Amino acid sequence: YCYLTAHPAIKAFVCGSVSGTCSTLLFQPLDLVKTRLQTLPPSASGRVGMMAVLLSVVRTERLLGLWKGVSPSFARTIPGVGLYFSTYYSLKQHFFQDSSPGAVGAVLLGGGARTVAGVAMLPVTVIKARFEVSCGRYSYGSVTGALRSVCRTEGPAALFSGLVATLLRDVPFSGIYVMFYSQTKASTSASAPLANFSCGLLAGVLASLITQPADVVKTHVQVNSQLRTVEAIRCIYMGFFRGAVPRALRRTMIAAMAWTVYEQMMARFGLES
Repeated sequence: YCYLTAHPAIKAFVCGSVSGTCSTLLFQPLDLVKTRLQTLPPSASGRVGMMAVLLSVVRTERLLGLWKGVSPSFARTIPGVGLYFSTYYSLKQHFFQDSSPGAVGAVLLGGGARTVAGVAMLPVTVIKARFEVSCGRYSYGSVTGALRSVCRTEGPAALFSGLVATLLRDVPFSGIYVMFYSQTKASTSASAPLANFSCGLLAGVLASLITQPADVVKTHVQVNSQLRTVEAIRCIYMGFFRGAVPRALRRTMIAAMAWTVYEQMMARFGLES
């Protein structure tokens, strides 16, 4: 009963958290492969592909090795996706209560919601990236242990390394995604889960490709706290699309699933998403 009478923004948070949990559990292996590809040494990056990394992980770390880093992924996405959707819902209700947002409004809604969630969850994002790199580089036992270790050895500022690159990646991705998603959905008459998922797939592919370079820079800065964003750009400008395939697959599938689950749950509670 308490949940049924809860504030709509809290319901949006719960719906987002559930959708984030489902999508993260399913697609974590793609995120791990993407991180491994992006952190390969330059001498090997041209010869190693997604399947080679995937098979190498299974061979050396067993099948469950593909889910390495899932704990910090959950610690980030469960509250992070919930915060994103609750912020998105609140902004939409405040600025577009009586009308549907246009293309520019959709970009601002998506970008604004992602800014709030991205900054709040950045420390866990840094830990997640370090969990996913090759064995031996970092030896954290848990998410909380990793947070304490980084604060003790590198200082609290290291938990916000890659802030600029993260915002350059996530804010445009979310803005572009919401724009493509809302416009594609508006142009179709169907509102079934399959139609929502298909719109999400198209939006995810386009947004992923546009923001791929910022994702590579973000990964390098977060696994090497001594590296600055400008230096990372200068060092890897030839490899900006390294890991693009697993990232596009993961981001597209996660976003499509998250939005589909979110909208279906919101509809069950009688709320307009």
